Amino acid sequence: MKTWLITGASRGFGALIAKIALARGDNVIATARQPQTVVAALGESPRLLALPLDVTDEVAAAAAVEQGVARFGRIDVLVNNAGYGLLGAVEEASADDVRRIYETNVFGLLHVTRAVLPVMRRQGSGHVINMSSVGGYQAYHGWGVYGSTKFAVEGITEALAQELQPLGIHATVVEPGFFRTDFLDASSLSTSVAIPDYADTVGAMRRFAADANHQQPGDPVKLADAMLLLADAPNPPLRLALGSDTVARVRAKNAAVERELDRWMAVSLSTDRTDRAS
Repeated sequence: MKTWLITGASRGFGALIAKIALARGDNVIATARQPQTVVAALGESPRLLALPLDVTDEVAAAAAVEQGVARFGRIDVLVNNAGYGLLGAVEEASADDVRRIYETNVFGLLHVTRAVLPVMRRQGSGHVINMSSVGGYQAYHGWGVYGSTKFAVEGITEALAQELQPLGIHATVVEPGFFRTDFLDASSLSTSVAIPDYADTVGAMRRFAADANHQQPGDPVKLADAMLLLADAPNPPLRLALGSDTVARVRAKNAAVERELDRWMAVSLSTDRTDRAS
């Protein structure tokens, strides 16, 4: 039996992961801004602790962890799932747009992680799972600011995995592609004010997102199943790409980076000192 702490657990990936973990007999500390929405989604269970949490509130994050440990005694898996999207050109995103999304997607993730890690260090075990996106591996027009929050999550997780490995704790960043959730709905996706000059790029992406809503190829239930496999793995990966679209995008980017590196190799290597003395 594992004890999970899952943020953003009232709907989408968070609710599905919580549901399947409860179904197999695990304990779940499920957080949301309004905990009654968690109970409405998952039902009542002695193995479910639904707690209020706005991840942008560091004090509240620490209190949620304290309550969870008081109830279940430990936390084995943290799933940092809370977050939302922003669709718009980099120039279109206001300072407030950028600040708000970083407060949730990056600083909120850090608040919860810092609250949980002392528990895992005392246990000498645990697994931090941070939800990123295909947009956290390759940027794309219309998703620049949102993607940058996920790039931050990728970098944080990569360093965290190195720091935690000697302590018996794992860290993984999960990169879903387009899954059939409410991510493209107004409930999960904010949009910037449009600038006409970006009609052919970001405007086209807005139209694509509207058409793709609830038509995405990924199956969220299968993602939840994959998350349990990840949590149970004795040697989990640093990165887990989920969805054929993510796999294709990762391979295409890796190949493009290699080609560009080769084209500019002479310039790249020309900047070393010829005199190796300090």
